[in-house]
Amino acid sequence: MREVAVVGVGMTKFGLSEKSNVELFSEAAMEAIQESNIQPGDIQALFLGNVFGGFEEGQVTLSAFAAADIGIPYIPTTRFEGACASGSVAIRDAFIWVASGMYDIVLAGGTEKALAMGTPYATRTFAMGADSRYEAPTGITFPGVFAMMAHLYAKKYDIPLRKLKEQMALVAVKNHRNGLHHPKAHFRKEITIDTVFNSAMIADPLQLFDCCPFSDGAAAVVLASAEKAKKLTSKPVYVAGVGQCSAPPLANQKDITRIRAREYSAKQAYAMAGLKPEDIDICELHDCFTIAEIAASESLGFFDFGEGSRAVERGDTQIGGKKPINPSGGLKARGHPIGATGAAQVYEIAKQLRGEAAERQVHGARIGMTDTLGADLAVVCNMIFRI
Repeated sequence: MREVAVVGVGMTKFGLSEKSNVELFSEAAMEAIQESNIQPGDIQALFLGNVFGGFEEGQVTLSAFAAADIGIPYIPTTRFEGACASGSVAIRDAFIWVASGMYDIVLAGGTEKALAMGTPYATRTFAMGADSRYEAPTGITFPGVFAMMAHLYAKKYDIPLRKLKEQMALVAVKNHRNGLHHPKAHFRKEITIDTVFNSAMIADPLQLFDCCPFSDGAAAVVLASAEKAKKLTSKPVYVAGVGQCSAPPLANQKDITRIRAREYSAKQAYAMAGLKPEDIDICELHDCFTIAEIAASESLGFFDFGEGSRAVERGDTQIGGKKPINPSGGLKARGHPIGATGAAQVYEIAKQLRGEAAERQVHGARIGMTDTLGADLAVVCNMIFRI
């Protein structure tokens, strides 16, 4: 397999948008193409992550129309669906195709209009990511799943629930502080622990500010063989390792405080990269809920099991801390247009490793990791990048 590098990244403003999915992706794609010092015609394939295009705006075959919109209608295109991990799955596959030698330059990423659907309809469509046979009929929702995770985590590690709620609130406070410095983030405002505690209860113990928002937006990445990359940019960001894993429905998962699919996926990425958790300088991980960030930090090997919540309290996950997590603001503040989220994570890692993250820069970062979780803990994709 050949070495592969990210040569350009692009991203729209996350939030509410009047643009279509295709228009959003085209905006992000043209930014990535411009950064890559290529022309659209140099792209040999397009891989696009999207989940609800058919429900959001009655439009499928988005990958073909996106290619046409940026001026390359007659190339192979594929739409990828892995729930919230769709963008990451698309980028992982693009990496494999370039590494194999089949293509030299591929455009990958994702797009979604989740906020434009409105809360009731978006909630209904998001529930399609759960098991329709056993979970949906019992009233299980994603907030409900992660609320159960919080209760189980508190009991398993003997942490008073009030204490865990405070630690979870610190995740939200940190990520909103980071999002303040991301010009394309959905939310650019600081909050306090009181903000979290005074917000509406969603699924006990999760309150409104423990939950990420629905967002519209797109992000794109240009991947090239190392040989091509060296000619296109002075700052290639190499793909060091990738991993992906799926899991059975929740009823067949023994302990949801530990997402086994994540552990297996991360193990693949670490093995391919020849690295260990302690080698990672920075991580963009899937904080769909505040407890999700804590659990993910443990499954990725950054902290011992049961120590992730205490690590947040110590400040280990802040910019400047032992293991900076979600300097972009994460899903919590940067936003969560599900098909685009994984690509937005890669956008952030590329900016960080190139030293282009301005006020949210993690100084000295040379190795970064992304972690994207899809559906009811069912799909996980991890990628490791280096300079």
